[in-house]
Amino acid sequence: MSVPESRPSDALVARLERIPMGRFHYRIMALLSVGTFFDAYDSLTIAIALTVIFRTLHISFVNAGVLIGIAYLGQFIGANAFGYLSERYGRKTSFIIASVIFGVFSLLAALSWNYGSLFWFRFFEGIGLGGEVPVAGALFSEFVQGRRRGFYVTIYETIFAWGLFATPLVGYLLIAALGPALGWRVLFAIGFVPVLNGLVALRWLPESVRWQIDHGHLDRAEATIREMEASAERHGVRLAEPKVAVRADVKPTRPSELFSPQYRRRTALAWLQWFCAYFVVYGYGTWLPSLYVRLGHLPPQQSLLVTAVSSLIGVGVTYSIAWFLDGIGRRPVFTFGFGLATAGALIGFAIVSLTHVSSWVPLFVAALVMGMGGNINAAGVYVYTPELYPTRMRGLGTAVASSMNRVASFISPLLVGVLLDATGGLSTVFLMFAVVSAIGLVTMWRLGIETRQKLLEEIAS
Repeated sequence: MSVPESRPSDALVARLERIPMGRFHYRIMALLSVGTFFDAYDSLTIAIALTVIFRTLHISFVNAGVLIGIAYLGQFIGANAFGYLSERYGRKTSFIIASVIFGVFSLLAALSWNYGSLFWFRFFEGIGLGGEVPVAGALFSEFVQGRRRGFYVTIYETIFAWGLFATPLVGYLLIAALGPALGWRVLFAIGFVPVLNGLVALRWLPESVRWQIDHGHLDRAEATIREMEASAERHGVRLAEPKVAVRADVKPTRPSELFSPQYRRRTALAWLQWFCAYFVVYGYGTWLPSLYVRLGHLPPQQSLLVTAVSSLIGVGVTYSIAWFLDGIGRRPVFTFGFGLATAGALIGFAIVSLTHVSSWVPLFVAALVMGMGGNINAAGVYVYTPELYPTRMRGLGTAVASSMNRVASFISPLLVGVLLDATGGLSTVFLMFAVVSAIGLVTMWRLGIETRQKLLEEIAS
Protein backbone atom coordinates (compact mmCIF):
# COMPACT_ATOMS: atom_id res chain seq x y z
CA MET A 1 0.00 0.00 0.00
CA SER A 2 1.49 3.36 -0.98
CA VAL A 3 1.29 6.39 1.26
CA PRO A 4 -1.06 8.39 -1.04
CA GLU A 5 -3.58 5.50 -0.94
CA SER A 6 -3.41 5.11 2.86
CA ARG A 7 -5.24 6.96 5.57
CA PRO A 8 -3.40 9.98 7.04
CA SER A 9 -2.96 8.17 10.34
CA ASP A 10 -1.39 5.14 8.60
CA ALA A 11 1.00 7.36 6.66
CA LEU A 12 2.12 9.16 9.83
CA VAL A 13 2.95 5.88 11.58
CA ALA A 14 4.87 4.73 8.48
CA ARG A 15 6.88 7.97 8.47
CA LEU A 16 7.62 7.59 12.20
CA GLU A 17 8.82 3.99 11.81
CA ARG A 18 11.43 4.87 9.18
CA ILE A 19 13.25 7.39 11.43
CA PRO A 20 16.24 5.73 13.15
CA MET A 21 17.43 6.54 16.65
CA GLY A 22 19.00 9.98 16.75
CA ARG A 23 19.37 13.10 18.84
CA PHE A 24 15.64 13.66 18.99
CA HIS A 25 15.16 10.21 20.56
CA TYR A 26 18.10 10.66 22.92
CA ARG A 27 16.59 13.89 24.20
CA ILE A 28 13.38 12.03 25.01
CA MET A 29 15.38 9.24 26.63
CA ALA A 30 17.31 11.68 28.82
CA LEU A 31 14.19 13.44 30.10
CA LEU A 32 12.28 10.24 30.81
CA SER A 33 15.22 8.44 32.37
CA VAL A 34 15.17 10.81 35.35
CA GLY A 35 11.94 9.19 36.49
CA THR A 36 13.34 5.69 35.94
CA PHE A 37 16.52 6.51 37.88
CA PHE A 38 14.55 7.77 40.85
CA ASP A 39 12.42 4.62 40.85
CA ALA A 40 15.55 2.70 41.83
CA TYR A 41 16.88 5.57 43.93
CA ASP A 42 13.73 5.76 46.02
CA SER A 43 13.64 2.04 46.80
CA LEU A 44 17.20 2.10 48.16
CA THR A 45 16.92 5.47 49.87
CA ILE A 46 14.55 4.02 52.43
CA ALA A 47 16.75 0.92 52.72
CA ILE A 48 19.75 3.13 53.53
CA ALA A 49 17.72 5.30 55.90
CA LEU A 50 16.59 2.21 57.81
CA THR A 51 20.17 1.47 58.83
CA VAL A 52 19.95 4.74 60.81
CA ILE A 53 16.31 5.17 61.80
CA PHE A 54 16.07 1.68 63.30
CA ARG A 55 17.75 3.32 66.29
CA THR A 56 16.57 6.93 66.03
CA LEU A 57 12.87 6.09 65.58
CA HIS A 58 12.95 2.88 67.67
CA ILE A 59 11.10 0.64 65.20
CA SER A 60 10.86 -3.15 64.83
CA PHE A 61 11.41 -5.33 61.75
CA VAL A 62 7.66 -5.38 61.14
CA ASN A 63 7.26 -1.59 61.40
CA ALA A 64 10.25 -1.15 59.10
CA GLY A 65 8.52 -3.39 56.57
CA VAL A 66 5.39 -1.22 56.81
CA LEU A 67 7.49 1.92 56.25
CA ILE A 68 9.03 0.35 53.16
CA GLY A 69 5.69 -0.89 51.90
CA ILE A 70 3.60 2.26 52.33
CA ALA A 71 5.37 3.98 49.43
CA TYR A 72 4.50 1.01 47.23
CA LEU A 73 0.85 1.31 48.22
CA GLY A 74 1.02 4.93 47.03
CA GLN A 75 2.70 3.76 43.84
CA PHE A 76 -0.12 1.29 43.22
CA ILE A 77 -2.66 4.12 43.44
CA GLY A 78 -0.52 6.43 41.33
CA ALA A 79 0.08 3.84 38.60
CA ASN A 80 -3.62 3.18 38.11
CA ALA A 81 -4.63 6.83 38.31
CA PHE A 82 -1.94 8.16 35.97
CA GLY A 83 -2.37 5.23 33.59
CA TYR A 84 -5.93 6.42 32.99
CA LEU A 85 -4.87 10.07 32.85
CA SER A 86 -2.18 9.26 30.27
CA GLU A 87 -4.84 7.89 27.92
CA ARG A 88 -7.17 10.82 28.41
CA TYR A 89 -4.82 13.81 28.66
CA GLY A 90 -1.59 12.50 27.15
CA ARG A 91 1.66 10.88 28.19
CA LYS A 92 3.60 14.13 28.53
CA THR A 93 1.13 15.89 30.85
CA SER A 94 0.79 12.83 33.08
CA PHE A 95 4.56 12.34 33.32
CA ILE A 96 5.18 15.96 34.33
CA ILE A 97 2.44 16.09 36.98
CA ALA A 98 3.56 12.78 38.49
CA SER A 99 7.20 13.96 38.55
CA VAL A 100 6.28 17.11 40.45
CA ILE A 101 4.25 15.19 43.04
CA PHE A 102 7.12 12.78 43.63
CA GLY A 103 9.75 15.50 43.94
CA VAL A 104 7.78 17.71 46.32
CA PHE A 105 6.98 14.90 48.76
CA SER A 106 10.51 13.51 48.58
CA LEU A 107 11.73 16.89 49.81
CA LEU A 108 9.11 16.87 52.55
CA ALA A 109 10.25 13.37 53.58
CA ALA A 110 13.69 14.85 54.16
CA LEU A 111 12.10 17.29 56.62
CA SER A 112 10.01 14.66 58.47
CA TRP A 113 10.11 14.91 62.25
CA ASN A 114 8.86 11.49 63.37
CA TYR A 115 7.81 8.07 62.14
CA GLY A 116 4.25 9.20 61.37
CA SER A 117 5.25 12.16 59.21
CA LEU A 118 7.76 10.08 57.27
CA PHE A 119 5.07 7.41 56.79
CA TRP A 120 2.62 9.84 55.12
CA PHE A 121 5.20 11.72 53.07
CA ARG A 122 6.43 8.40 51.71
CA PHE A 123 2.85 7.47 50.78
CA PHE A 124 2.23 10.61 48.71
CA GLU A 125 5.73 10.46 47.25
CA GLY A 126 4.82 6.96 46.05
CA ILE A 127 1.73 8.24 44.21
CA GLY A 128 3.93 10.43 42.02
CA LEU A 129 6.58 7.80 41.45
CA GLY A 130 3.99 5.14 40.62
CA GLY A 131 2.56 7.41 37.94
CA GLU A 132 5.68 8.67 36.22
CA VAL A 133 7.59 5.44 35.60
CA PRO A 134 5.11 3.35 33.53
CA VAL A 135 3.91 6.41 31.59
CA ALA A 136 7.52 7.16 30.67
CA GLY A 137 8.03 3.57 29.51
CA ALA A 138 4.96 3.66 27.29
CA LEU A 139 5.89 7.05 25.80
CA PHE A 140 9.42 6.03 24.88
CA SER A 141 8.29 2.73 23.36
CA GLU A 142 5.93 4.64 21.06
CA PHE A 143 8.82 6.58 19.49
CA VAL A 144 11.29 3.73 18.79
CA GLN A 145 11.47 1.69 15.57
CA GLY A 146 9.97 -1.76 15.91
CA ARG A 147 12.99 -3.70 14.66
CA ARG A 148 15.30 -2.17 17.32
CA ARG A 149 12.80 -1.46 20.09
CA GLY A 150 13.99 -4.27 22.38
CA PHE A 151 17.56 -3.01 22.31
CA TYR A 152 16.94 0.71 22.79
CA VAL A 153 14.18 0.43 25.38
CA THR A 154 16.37 -1.92 27.41
CA ILE A 155 19.31 0.49 27.13
CA TYR A 156 16.97 3.22 28.37
CA GLU A 157 15.93 0.99 31.27
CA THR A 158 19.56 0.41 32.33
CA ILE A 159 19.24 3.74 34.11
CA PHE A 160 17.21 1.79 36.71
CA ALA A 161 20.19 -0.53 37.26
CA TRP A 162 22.51 2.49 37.46
CA GLY A 163 20.19 3.93 40.11
CA LEU A 164 20.53 0.73 42.15
CA PHE A 165 24.30 1.02 41.83
CA ALA A 166 24.67 4.75 42.47
CA THR A 167 22.30 5.16 45.41
CA PRO A 168 24.30 3.12 47.96
CA LEU A 169 27.43 5.04 46.97
CA VAL A 170 25.68 8.39 47.34
CA GLY A 171 24.33 7.23 50.71
CA TYR A 172 27.80 6.12 51.78
CA LEU A 173 29.35 9.47 50.86
CA LEU A 174 26.60 11.51 52.49
CA ILE A 175 26.65 9.55 55.73
CA ALA A 176 30.46 9.66 55.81
CA ALA A 177 30.54 13.42 55.14
CA LEU A 178 27.48 14.60 57.08
CA GLY A 179 26.93 11.88 59.65
CA PRO A 180 24.00 9.45 59.83
CA ALA A 181 21.48 11.88 61.33
CA LEU A 182 21.80 14.42 58.50
CA GLY A 183 23.01 12.16 55.71
CA TRP A 184 19.75 10.24 55.22
CA ARG A 185 17.78 13.50 55.11
CA VAL A 186 19.96 14.94 52.35
CA LEU A 187 19.56 11.64 50.50
CA PHE A 188 15.79 12.16 50.49
CA ALA A 189 16.14 15.83 49.54
CA ILE A 190 17.96 14.87 46.33
CA GLY A 191 14.63 13.37 45.27
CA PHE A 192 13.48 16.92 44.47
CA VAL A 193 15.37 16.70 41.15
CA PRO A 194 12.33 15.32 39.20
CA VAL A 195 10.52 18.62 39.84
CA LEU A 196 13.28 20.45 37.97
CA ASN A 197 13.24 17.82 35.25
CA GLY A 198 9.48 18.28 34.90
CA LEU A 199 9.97 21.99 34.26
CA VAL A 200 12.49 21.20 31.50
CA ALA A 201 10.11 18.60 30.05
CA LEU A 202 7.42 21.25 29.63
CA ARG A 203 9.55 22.73 26.85
CA TRP A 204 11.56 19.84 25.45
CA LEU A 205 9.55 16.64 25.87
CA PRO A 206 7.24 15.93 22.89
CA GLU A 207 3.89 14.24 23.21
CA SER A 208 3.65 10.71 21.85
CA VAL A 209 2.96 10.79 18.11
CA ARG A 210 0.96 7.60 18.36
CA TRP A 211 -1.19 9.06 21.16
CA GLN A 212 -1.80 12.20 19.10
CA ILE A 213 -2.82 10.09 16.10
CA ASP A 214 -5.09 7.95 18.25
CA HIS A 215 -6.86 11.07 19.55
CA GLY A 216 -7.23 12.74 16.16
CA HIS A 217 -4.53 15.40 16.65
CA LEU A 218 -3.02 14.71 13.24
CA ASP A 219 -1.68 18.24 12.80
CA ARG A 220 0.30 18.00 16.03
CA ALA A 221 1.57 14.55 15.11
CA GLU A 222 2.60 15.88 11.70
CA ALA A 223 4.54 18.72 13.32
CA THR A 224 6.41 16.36 15.66
CA ILE A 225 7.30 13.98 12.83
CA ARG A 226 8.54 16.84 10.68
CA GLU A 227 10.78 17.94 13.55
CA MET A 228 12.11 14.39 13.88
CA GLU A 229 12.72 14.12 10.13
CA ALA A 230 14.50 17.46 10.03
CA SER A 231 16.71 16.45 12.97
CA ALA A 232 17.65 13.17 11.28
CA GLU A 233 18.43 14.86 7.95
CA ARG A 234 20.57 17.54 9.63
CA HIS A 235 22.75 14.74 10.96
CA GLY A 236 23.25 13.04 7.61
CA VAL A 237 20.47 10.46 7.65
CA ARG A 238 18.84 9.72 4.28
CA LEU A 239 15.27 8.72 5.02
CA ALA A 240 13.64 6.08 2.86
CA GLU A 241 10.23 6.58 1.36
CA PRO A 242 7.61 5.59 3.93
CA LYS A 243 5.63 2.44 3.23
CA VAL A 244 2.54 1.47 5.16
CA ALA A 245 2.98 -2.05 6.56
CA VAL A 246 -0.02 -2.12 8.90
CA ARG A 247 -2.97 0.15 9.50
CA ALA A 248 -3.12 2.33 12.60
CA ASP A 249 -5.73 0.92 14.99
CA VAL A 250 -7.60 4.10 15.96
CA LYS A 251 -10.35 3.33 18.48
CA PRO A 252 -11.55 4.89 21.75
CA THR A 253 -10.07 3.73 25.06
CA ARG A 254 -12.16 1.22 27.02
CA PRO A 255 -10.46 0.10 30.28
CA SER A 256 -12.56 -3.08 30.34
CA GLU A 257 -10.85 -4.19 27.12
CA LEU A 258 -7.85 -5.22 29.21
CA PHE A 259 -9.94 -8.22 30.23
CA SER A 260 -11.55 -8.93 26.83
CA PRO A 261 -10.98 -12.35 25.20
CA GLN A 262 -8.37 -10.80 22.88
CA TYR A 263 -6.23 -9.29 25.65
CA ARG A 264 -6.94 -11.10 28.93
CA ARG A 265 -4.12 -13.62 28.36
CA ARG A 266 -1.70 -10.75 27.76
CA THR A 267 -2.98 -8.95 30.84
CA ALA A 268 -2.46 -12.06 33.00
CA LEU A 269 1.04 -12.48 31.53
CA ALA A 270 1.99 -8.86 32.18
CA TRP A 271 0.58 -8.76 35.70
CA LEU A 272 2.35 -11.95 36.79
CA GLN A 273 5.66 -10.95 35.18
CA TRP A 274 5.66 -7.61 37.00
CA PHE A 275 4.56 -9.14 40.30
CA CYS A 276 7.04 -12.01 40.36
CA ALA A 277 10.03 -9.98 39.14
CA TYR A 278 9.63 -7.14 41.60
CA PHE A 279 8.57 -9.35 44.52
CA VAL A 280 12.11 -10.73 44.38
CA VAL A 281 14.00 -7.56 43.37
CA TYR A 282 12.45 -5.26 45.96
CA GLY A 283 11.97 -7.94 48.61
CA TYR A 284 15.67 -8.64 48.94
CA GLY A 285 16.95 -5.28 47.66
CA THR A 286 15.30 -3.11 50.30
CA TRP A 287 16.40 -5.39 53.12
CA LEU A 288 19.96 -6.23 52.03
CA PRO A 289 21.80 -3.29 53.64
CA SER A 290 20.06 -3.95 56.97
CA LEU A 291 20.60 -7.72 56.73
CA TYR A 292 24.30 -7.21 56.08
CA VAL A 293 24.40 -5.13 59.28
CA ARG A 294 22.04 -7.14 61.53
CA LEU A 295 22.87 -10.69 60.42
CA GLY A 296 26.15 -10.38 58.53
CA HIS A 297 27.81 -8.13 61.13
CA LEU A 298 29.03 -5.54 58.65
CA PRO A 299 29.31 -1.85 59.62
CA PRO A 300 26.55 0.23 57.95
CA GLN A 301 28.88 2.01 55.54
CA GLN A 302 30.49 -1.24 54.35
CA SER A 303 27.06 -2.78 53.84
CA LEU A 304 26.30 0.00 51.36
CA LEU A 305 29.50 -0.71 49.43
CA VAL A 306 28.70 -4.43 49.22
CA THR A 307 25.18 -3.59 48.02
CA ALA A 308 26.69 -1.32 45.37
CA VAL A 309 28.86 -4.16 44.06
CA SER A 310 25.78 -6.35 43.56
CA SER A 311 24.03 -3.50 41.80
CA LEU A 312 26.99 -2.87 39.49
CA ILE A 313 26.84 -6.49 38.35
CA GLY A 314 23.12 -5.92 37.76
CA VAL A 315 24.01 -3.06 35.42
CA GLY A 316 26.16 -5.41 33.36
CA VAL A 317 23.37 -7.99 33.19
CA THR A 318 20.89 -5.40 31.96
CA TYR A 319 23.22 -4.23 29.18
CA SER A 320 23.79 -7.84 28.19
CA ILE A 321 20.11 -8.68 27.70
CA ALA A 322 19.69 -5.62 25.47
CA TRP A 323 21.67 -7.49 22.82
CA PHE A 324 19.57 -10.65 23.14
CA LEU A 325 15.99 -9.34 23.18
CA ASP A 326 15.93 -8.48 19.48
CA GLY A 327 18.04 -11.49 18.52
CA ILE A 328 16.97 -14.47 20.62
CA GLY A 329 13.61 -12.99 21.59
CA ARG A 330 11.64 -11.86 24.62
CA ARG A 331 10.17 -15.17 25.77
CA PRO A 332 13.38 -17.26 26.10
CA VAL A 333 15.31 -14.41 27.73
CA PHE A 334 12.62 -13.74 30.33
CA THR A 335 12.17 -17.46 31.03
CA PHE A 336 15.91 -17.77 31.64
CA GLY A 337 15.79 -14.79 34.00
CA PHE A 338 13.13 -16.35 36.20
CA GLY A 339 15.03 -19.64 36.16
CA LEU A 340 18.19 -17.89 37.36
CA ALA A 341 16.30 -16.09 40.14
CA THR A 342 14.81 -19.43 41.27
CA ALA A 343 18.27 -20.99 41.35
CA GLY A 344 19.69 -18.10 43.39
CA ALA A 345 16.91 -18.34 45.95
CA LEU A 346 17.41 -22.11 46.29
CA ILE A 347 21.15 -21.56 46.76
CA GLY A 348 20.35 -19.15 49.59
CA PHE A 349 17.90 -21.58 51.14
CA ALA A 350 20.45 -24.41 51.03
CA ILE A 351 23.28 -22.31 52.47
CA VAL A 352 21.23 -20.95 55.35
CA SER A 353 19.58 -24.31 56.12
CA LEU A 354 22.85 -26.23 56.19
CA THR A 355 25.13 -23.65 57.81
CA HIS A 356 24.87 -21.01 60.50
CA VAL A 357 25.04 -17.56 58.89
CA SER A 358 27.73 -15.66 60.74
CA SER A 359 28.98 -13.44 57.92
CA TRP A 360 27.68 -11.44 55.00
CA VAL A 361 29.17 -13.72 52.32
CA PRO A 362 26.28 -16.26 52.00
CA LEU A 363 23.82 -13.37 51.76
CA PHE A 364 25.93 -11.78 49.04
CA VAL A 365 26.22 -14.96 46.95
CA ALA A 366 22.50 -15.73 47.00
CA ALA A 367 21.51 -12.11 46.42
CA LEU A 368 23.93 -11.85 43.50
CA VAL A 369 22.43 -14.80 41.61
CA MET A 370 18.85 -13.82 42.46
CA GLY A 371 19.57 -10.25 41.46
CA MET A 372 20.98 -11.22 38.08
CA GLY A 373 17.85 -13.19 37.26
CA GLY A 374 15.48 -10.66 38.77
CA ASN A 375 17.02 -7.73 36.91
CA ILE A 376 16.45 -9.42 33.55
CA ASN A 377 12.70 -9.31 34.07
CA ALA A 378 12.63 -6.09 36.11
CA ALA A 379 14.16 -4.23 33.17
CA GLY A 380 12.47 -6.35 30.51
CA VAL A 381 8.90 -5.59 31.57
CA TYR A 382 9.31 -2.01 30.34
CA VAL A 383 10.09 -3.38 26.89
CA TYR A 384 7.52 -6.15 26.87
CA THR A 385 4.35 -4.77 28.45
CA PRO A 386 3.92 -1.70 26.16
CA GLU A 387 4.23 -4.08 23.20
CA LEU A 388 1.30 -6.20 24.35
CA TYR A 389 -1.36 -3.49 23.95
CA PRO A 390 -2.56 -1.12 21.20
CA THR A 391 -2.02 2.63 21.47
CA ARG A 392 -5.52 3.27 22.80
CA MET A 393 -4.68 1.43 26.02
CA ARG A 394 -0.89 1.13 26.00
CA GLY A 395 -0.38 3.70 28.76
CA LEU A 396 -3.23 2.26 30.81
CA GLY A 397 -2.19 -1.35 30.28
CA THR A 398 1.44 -0.62 31.18
CA ALA A 399 0.51 1.42 34.24
CA VAL A 400 -2.01 -1.09 35.58
CA ALA A 401 0.46 -3.93 35.05
CA SER A 402 3.15 -1.90 36.81
CA SER A 403 0.81 -1.54 39.77
CA MET A 404 1.35 -5.27 40.31
CA ASN A 405 4.98 -4.31 40.87
CA ARG A 406 3.74 -2.01 43.63
CA VAL A 407 1.55 -4.71 45.16
CA ALA A 408 4.54 -7.06 45.20
CA SER A 409 6.80 -4.34 46.53
CA PHE A 410 4.39 -3.67 49.39
CA ILE A 411 3.83 -7.31 50.31
CA SER A 412 7.36 -8.62 49.87
CA PRO A 413 9.29 -6.36 52.30
CA LEU A 414 6.51 -6.77 54.86
CA LEU A 415 6.63 -10.57 54.58
CA VAL A 416 10.43 -10.53 54.83
CA GLY A 417 10.16 -8.55 58.07
CA VAL A 418 7.56 -10.94 59.49
CA LEU A 419 9.54 -14.04 58.48
CA LEU A 420 12.77 -12.69 59.93
CA ASP A 421 11.02 -12.39 63.29
CA ALA A 422 9.59 -15.92 62.99
CA THR A 423 11.07 -19.38 63.42
CA GLY A 424 12.97 -20.37 60.31
CA GLY A 425 13.87 -16.78 59.59
CA LEU A 426 16.17 -16.25 56.65
CA SER A 427 15.87 -19.76 55.17
CA THR A 428 12.10 -19.30 54.89
CA VAL A 429 12.66 -15.95 53.17
CA PHE A 430 14.81 -17.60 50.49
CA LEU A 431 12.27 -20.40 50.04
CA MET A 432 9.53 -17.80 49.51
CA PHE A 433 11.60 -16.09 46.81
CA ALA A 434 12.21 -19.46 45.12
CA VAL A 435 8.48 -20.22 44.93
CA VAL A 436 7.57 -16.80 43.51
CA SER A 437 10.38 -16.95 40.93
CA ALA A 438 9.22 -20.41 39.87
CA ILE A 439 5.69 -19.06 39.34
CA GLY A 440 7.16 -16.39 37.07
CA LEU A 441 9.08 -19.02 35.13
CA VAL A 442 5.97 -21.16 34.52
CA THR A 443 3.92 -18.09 33.58
CA MET A 444 6.41 -16.96 30.95
CA TRP A 445 6.80 -20.48 29.59
CA ARG A 446 3.05 -21.07 29.25
CA LEU A 447 1.63 -17.62 28.44
CA GLY A 448 4.53 -15.74 26.85
CA ILE A 449 4.21 -14.50 23.27
CA GLU A 450 7.03 -13.39 21.00
CA THR A 451 7.11 -9.71 19.94
CA ARG A 452 10.67 -9.16 18.71
CA GLN A 453 11.23 -6.93 15.66
CA LYS A 454 7.53 -6.24 15.12
CA LEU A 455 5.69 -2.92 14.78
CA LEU A 456 3.49 -2.06 17.74
CA GLU A 457 0.46 -1.95 15.44
CA GLU A 458 1.31 -5.43 14.11
CA ILE A 459 1.52 -6.95 17.60
CA ALA A 460 -1.77 -5.36 18.64
CA SER A 461 -3.72 -6.67 15.62
